[in-house]
Amino acid sequence: MGIHVEPDRKDWNIKGKSIRDLIKELESFDDQGLIVKISIDGGKTVKPISLIGKVNGECVLLNLE
Repeated sequence: MGIHVEPDRKDWNIKGKSIRDLIKELESFDDQGLIVKISIDGGKTVKPISLIGKVNGECVLLNLE
């Protein structure tokens, strides 16, 4: 799995991304029909995003398997 990291965004892994940043990155994909997945272990395990919710004022991506 190749992940491209923009040089000016090296701290994203600690502070996270804004909704605006995430949308901008998702819009850069040629195939807008791709399923979006999430991993919390560096890509070893991936799960599809089932829902996007607002929890305690934060945007949370949820997998409901």
